[in-house]
Amino acid sequence: MGFYRFSEEEVQEIKQRLDVLTIEVRNKQRTEPDQVWYDNQEFLQIMNISKRTAAYWRTENVIAYCQVGNKIYYRLSDIMDLLEKSIVPAKFTNLNFSTDDNNNDL
Repeated sequence: MGFYRFSEEEVQEIKQRLDVLTIEVRNKQRTEPDQVWYDNQEFLQIMNISKRTAAYWRTENVIAYCQVGNKIYYRLSDIMDLLEKSIVPAKFTNLNFSTDDNNNDL
């Protein structure tokens, strides 16, 4: 079985095609949270909540959303904001975690 050796022109053409494809893929990959939208079902799965909880959050303005007809969408940035606002800071106390055999209580 033989092999085919590409000419310099063919290599350049392939490279140009790959460059175009790379640009197209980068344009389709939306990495900015403001450009990524999730529908209601995806939101329910991400947050692991019920439809009723999502509806309550919308009516109480807990999370921003967009409604087009009967479809509801949430921006990734709004989901991240909700989580950021809901962070409960840890209490740092002087806890002594002992590993000796005399004290097994933590």
